[in-house]
Amino acid sequence: MKKSLLIVISFFTFSAVSAQTVVDTTGIVGDSYNRWSIELAVGQAKGIKPYADGYFSNDPNKFLGRVQVNSFGIGARYMMSPKFGLKLDFSYDKFNNQSGSGSLPFETYQYRMGFQGVINAIRLFNIEEAAGRFGLLLHGGLQLSRMHSDVVDKDEMNGGLIVGFTPQFRLTKSLSVNADISMLNSFRQHLNWDGSYSDPSNNLSGQMIVTTLGLSYSFGNEKIHGDWAIIQDKKDKEIDELNNRIGEIETLMNDADKDGVPDYLDVENNSIAGVAVDTKGRMVDKNTNGVPDELEKYVDSSITNNNNTTLSKGMLEQLINEGYIAVHFDKNVSQPSPASADNIGFILNYLRNNPSKSIEISGYADEVGNSAKNEKLAATRAENVKAILVKAGISPSRLVAKGAGIDSSVDKNSEYARRLVRKAVFKITN
Repeated sequence: MKKSLLIVISFFTFSAVSAQTVVDTTGIVGDSYNRWSIELAVGQAKGIKPYADGYFSNDPNKFLGRVQVNSFGIGARYMMSPKFGLKLDFSYDKFNNQSGSGSLPFETYQYRMGFQGVINAIRLFNIEEAAGRFGLLLHGGLQLSRMHSDVVDKDEMNGGLIVGFTPQFRLTKSLSVNADISMLNSFRQHLNWDGSYSDPSNNLSGQMIVTTLGLSYSFGNEKIHGDWAIIQDKKDKEIDELNNRIGEIETLMNDADKDGVPDYLDVENNSIAGVAVDTKGRMVDKNTNGVPDELEKYVDSSITNNNNTTLSKGMLEQLINEGYIAVHFDKNVSQPSPASADNIGFILNYLRNNPSKSIEISGYADEVGNSAKNEKLAATRAENVKAILVKAGISPSRLVAKGAGIDSSVDKNSEYARRLVRKAVFKITN
């Protein structure tokens, strides 16, 4: 019998080790969870039946028949996927009459081995977030046991089924505590739990219940216990990636200045509403005088029809003061972008045509990066725009440059939105 037990143990051990080569077809992204766990358990094993007359395990005078620590176990579990795995465990049980129970004295021993399938019920029902640190494993499979009785000095090999459930609570990233309740059934059993031997013609059925407390330690490449690792299904990942791409496309198709040219193609994101633009979003200015042709025609028409030069000047000053004429900058750059040259030219023409006017230049930066550096960058941008106008012939006394700091009015996660606030704007001061 010892030889038979050794053969069966070797078979199950080989099966558990070979399980490492099982291909994961559950759609999990990589080996992002610890598959192996070692489990230790201690508790009470109680034989339910069969017993000979005069023998029983419970103390009828005690609640739950008195708790007795008489079962010790060790096991290894391998999860082929986050939901399903295999478990191989070995246990030792000792049965004897409890003091004061009224049973005749007896003492038997049992060595058990179980080979079971395991289901992570929390993952099966997709309630990981709600469960938090709590977990629940369901298990069931085959059990093989060797039972010894000192009463008749006999050994007996038994086999049958085992089913149970294991509530868990995670203590650390790798360690959890659990409580297990398992029911075992032997297909045939001639030794009673009290150690007496039934006639071989009696094909008895043995039943017992085991209740234990234990620890489970998970190990592998990941830092967190495999039963609680956050694992994303391939389909979920694909959906997330698709949503991100759609979001990027939506961002690309934004049209901040409403000129009909998407922001990702628009090199002049501050064109005046209603003014004609080219395919790159630049206001059409064929004579390159710094004033969009359509606006220039409107101003000229206003002067011709109404003989009112104040109207055109007021419109130009409104465009300047309300930020329609702005200078834009690339990320972490203090010099204006080439596309902003026309707008600087617009301000230059205004100052040349209005020698009594002065301009205040305010520089801005977006909110990504170091705040102190961004504050300095905003001031430098204003100074650089001032320097360009001075080199173009405008007296420094007519120009005031200041850093206006960080503009946090747009979504800082959108690169295209941040382009709108990396700028310098103008205000007529007298």
